[in-house]
This record gives sequence, structure tokens and C-alpha cells, in this order.
Amino acid sequence: MTHVEDELTSQPECWTRAASQAADHAEVLPAAGERVAIVGCGTSYFMAQAAAALREGADQGETDAFAASEFPYGRAYDRVVALTRSGTTTEVLELLGKLKGRTRTTAITADPDTPVRTAADELAVLDFADERSVVQTRFATTALTLLRAHLGLHPDTAVTDARTALTEPLPEGLADCAQFTFLGRGWTVGLANEAGLKMREASLSWAEAYPAMEYRHGPISVTTSGTATWMFGEAPAGLADQVRSTGALWIEGRLDPLAELVRAQRLAVAVAAARGLDPDRPRHLTRSVILAH
Repeated sequence: MTHVEDELTSQPECWTRAASQAADHAEVLPAAGERVAIVGCGTSYFMAQAAAALREGADQGETDAFAASEFPYGRAYDRVVALTRSGTTTEVLELLGKLKGRTRTTAITADPDTPVRTAADELAVLDFADERSVVQTRFATTALTLLRAHLGLHPDTAVTDARTALTEPLPEGLADCAQFTFLGRGWTVGLANEAGLKMREASLSWAEAYPAMEYRHGPISVTTSGTATWMFGEAPAGLADQVRSTGALWIEGRLDPLAELVRAQRLAVAVAAARGLDPDRPRHLTRSVILAH
């Protein structure tokens, strides 16, 4: 079993633990009414997108998401939350350094014994969700689970659905597709983006992601037989029929959207295996991006 497989199968237990610890981290996580930005790089950026949409949708306060390298320093926030598995990513550390003494910062990390300890004002540590793999799975979803639970939005069904996602066979013919499109709405747009990234990282697949309604405005033109379109959450009326009419495989998201991401992670590993690739050694990637100056 690869590190990725081992780590992605542990997600139900990690989510249960994170949800149970949400109250312990409440003091360092955004309070209702705060104006907040959530930042990250790669997978963490996509989890930030999901968390920001969830928080603002729950009327907890204005919440933006940014890639750490694209943070708008001219904007005022009450708190900036940085998602960083390694605690060493260059862009995240530079951002936290520039905000020191200006804006309250919290880092959610798997490894507190790294430069993020002094770069951020406060830490929420999820060391039990740390990973050996380059490709992120459980840390990202566990961090999002912590934030969902903090907002009171972590349903009991999420863990049950995650176990289902790990045991149910993947849809027939899905792993044989040549191209994959993932769609979301609201907070699940970030999940769709992450599913596409997993397919590219682990299996070198042609994979895209869009807000579901935007998919109709051009991208659907690449959909045909031998491609798959996977919806995270409820699909817009009529979209499934439009996709099926192209000859493509339509995958309806039936589980909690975060559990659907677990299914997509499994797909990425399955496609990698079918292509003779090692998902623990993705091409051109390292576990943490540390830029030389």
C-alpha cells in the first residue's frame, strides 16, 4: 500500500478526532462577526475556498479565500487563517511575516515544530493528520472538518459517508476515462478544484474543475464519449441530461461532498495504478514548496 492509500483510508478517524477537538481550538479560530481571509497554497488554497464559502454562507462574517502568494495587502481583516500542512511553505511564511503586528493570524498545521510556530500568532495543530506523502489527502480534509465543526456545520453523516466512499466500488468505466471534469456549487467549488488537482498530481490526468453553472458557458464543449463529469453536491436542473447527451459518463454526488472528495482521491490512485505510476512520487513535485532567494 502506498503512503497516499494508507493516509486517505484513515480519513474517517481523522475527521472524528478533529470534530471532537473543535471546541478546544475555538479561541484561535474565527469568531462570529470577524472579517476573515483564509489562505493556502495548492490543496490548502482549495480547502480555503470551501471554508470561506461555508463561513460566509452561515452568516458568520465576510470571508475571502486567497492563494497565499496573491493576498491583497491593502484589505483590512480581523484575522487571517493560514492552512499549511508542513509549516514551511515559502509563500505562507512570507505572508504571515508581513502581517505580524498588523493582523491577527492563525495557522492550522500538522507540524508545529517548524517556522510557522513563530510566524503565526496562534496555532491549531492537527499532528494526528500529518502525512508522509507529497500528495495531500487527510490533512486537507481534516483541516476543513475542523472548520466545519467550528461553524456547527459538520454533519454526523460525513464520517459514515466517508467510510462508504472508501468501500464502495468506483462507478464502472470511470477509471478508464481519458478526461475528468469536476463541478461544484457554493462551498463545493473548492472541493471540485481539489479533485481536479488530485487527478493531475497523482495520475497525470487531463482534469478540470468549474462552478457547475459556468460549465455550461463553454467547457461542456470538450465533453464527449470517454470523458467523465462528476458533480459535487446538487446539480443544476437539466445538467445531468445535457452531459449524458454528449455521450460522457455523468457521476452524481450522492454522499456528503467531502466524502465525495474521498472517492475522487481513490479514483486518482486507481488511475495512477492503471497507468503504472507511483502516486507517492508525483512528477516535479515536493512535499513542501520552499523557494530559494
